[in-house]
Amino acid sequence: MGVAIRTAGAGDRELIVRLLDEAFQDDPVSGWVFPGAEERRAKHPGLMAAFTDIVLAAGRIDVTEDGSACALWLSMPGDEGPDGPDGAEGPDGSEGHDGAADDEGPAQVREAVDPDNERIEAIGRLTAAIHPTGRAHEYLWMIGVSPGRQGEGLGTALIEAVLDRCDREGLPAYLEASNARSRKLYERLGFAPAGPALDLPDGPAMWPMWREPRP
Repeated sequence: MGVAIRTAGAGDRELIVRLLDEAFQDDPVSGWVFPGAEERRAKHPGLMAAFTDIVLAAGRIDVTEDGSACALWLSMPGDEGPDGPDGAEGPDGSEGHDGAADDEGPAQVREAVDPDNERIEAIGRLTAAIHPTGRAHEYLWMIGVSPGRQGEGLGTALIEAVLDRCDREGLPAYLEASNARSRKLYERLGFAPAGPALDLPDGPAMWPMWREPRP
């Protein structure tokens, strides 16, 4: 199936936020961050908006032409030593994977979305702590498909478009799977476990996954 894909711009912000909100309302990790259904309906869109703004500014968002699916990507540069990228944009919107600047990103997102919710900050810190360093790679931060369009191959098309480029350029790719269904999809696309699962405190697991470029 041919899927028309374009790069989203600032004018697509509300579309992307709505897509992500709808796609992740019932996701286990979103349910952990916002345990109450009413609270999740009220505050989850704000978290998706914060993520969208970070990637619009520092990465790239691909969206299907019909607006039914989107993928948020960050290009993570390699480093010159063993301690992580120097000056690289971190997956939580902070600068680098370690140091004082890295500490500010998750706290800033929490302050902007819901200052009383410690889990907003925790999820940023926990995922940043397991993010691989050392090699340049493409980071699939999130991918969202409208609930009524899931199972049509839209997510696969969005991912494969970037993985094809990764293969041509010799770049690996990385992501964290937030549920068993998506994990199986990523395995079919060549991703493999990149360390032990991240068990959120009193919550679900997330699976770090890495894909080496194919010749």
